[in-house]
Amino acid sequence: MFQKAYEIASNYTRPVLISHRFFNGSIESGLGSFIIINEEGWILTAAHLIEPIYKYNMHAREMQEHKKSRTAIDQHPNMSPQARIRKKKQLQPNKKWIVNLSHWWGADKHRIKQFKVFKENDIALGKIEDYDPAFCKEYPVFRDPANIRAGTSVCKLGFPFFNVKATFNEQVKAFQFDRSVFPIPRFPIDGIVTRNVHTGSSETTKLDIKYLETSSPGLRGQSGGPIFDTEGRVLALQSHTRHMQLGFSPKIKRGDKEVEEHQFLNVGVGAHVDSILKFMDQQGIKYEVG
Repeated sequence: MFQKAYEIASNYTRPVLISHRFFNGSIESGLGSFIIINEEGWILTAAHLIEPIYKYNMHAREMQEHKKSRTAIDQHPNMSPQARIRKKKQLQPNKKWIVNLSHWWGADKHRIKQFKVFKENDIALGKIEDYDPAFCKEYPVFRDPANIRAGTSVCKLGFPFFNVKATFNEQVKAFQFDRSVFPIPRFPIDGIVTRNVHTGSSETTKLDIKYLETSSPGLRGQSGGPIFDTEGRVLALQSHTRHMQLGFSPKIKRGDKEVEEHQFLNVGVGAHVDSILKFMDQQGIKYEVG
């Protein structure tokens, strides 16, 4: 049912690799998804995927303050050596300060300097610099919000079940990946539209905050990827998964103990196309509706 739609969505759904190097030298990498909107290089992704940028900037300020405090101790004219040592011990650095951060947007040459963010609806827009329109063979068509009904068959696409490990090259000050990890495999999961979810209105964008709920969960690595119909038209942008209690807890044996197993239904939640289109209209971004 989704074979053709999967082929269409695969053109505009791309991976974003997010790499952190921390103060203690450890490195962590994660995977998310994004949609290339048009031939100008505008992209759409989940706002929570770019939150590390704000953390990185905050940590940079904290590290600068830490450095100033240590310098002030060293330069204090009336402090004994023992007191300097004691004061410095009290200034313990945060081992999880982010000292290097990278977002890899589907190609080595892709750079995005700024983002437009509708945080309450988990929507972020950015523009790839010097974008080559030939990079994407087919751009998305967004479904008319007025024509979305409960029970509509949908599919999610992204890059779950795949671990990517980065290293950091000190000479060039950049993260590096083994080329064997590419291409990163896509993974679809289908379901149906269950409900619309309204959570109020945004103080910053003045837009309604609207989500689309689906009967199947969004998987890690699918955040920022599309929720699309059987024709490949985008209905929502995968945001998160809700775990809904079913109200019964069967008992099972674990070793010699009998324990209750709480049962949940995992449902996917995506930023609704209605919110996406209105936010793109605010930013003057071109898109296609079908």
